Amino acid sequence: MAAYAIGYVTLRNTEWQKEYGAHMPALTAKHGGKLLAKTAPQTLEGSPVLPEAMVVIEFPSAEYAQAWYNDPEHTRLKALRQSGADFSMVLVGA
Repeated sequence: MAAYAIGYVTLRNTEWQKEYGAHMPALTAKHGGKLLAKTAPQTLEGSPVLPEAMVVIEFPSAEYAQAWYNDPEHTRLKALRQSGADFSMVLVGA
């Protein structure tokens, strides 16, 4: 069953983005992931506290998503991301 990694991003600075962006697409593809959305969210109902941007990445299964998240290369990229953004991520199944 497909799984979706959903990230909530609020930027503090952008210095990290060039290196992060140069490596994350290949790492995501290596684990069968496909970027579905990277955009500012819009409220349809209620009054949620929204981040500046959200990302949605589809994986073939939760196991693929976990392997991506725990990949040693991702550990390095997470440190870059954390240096310049407030970030949270959840994983949901289809």
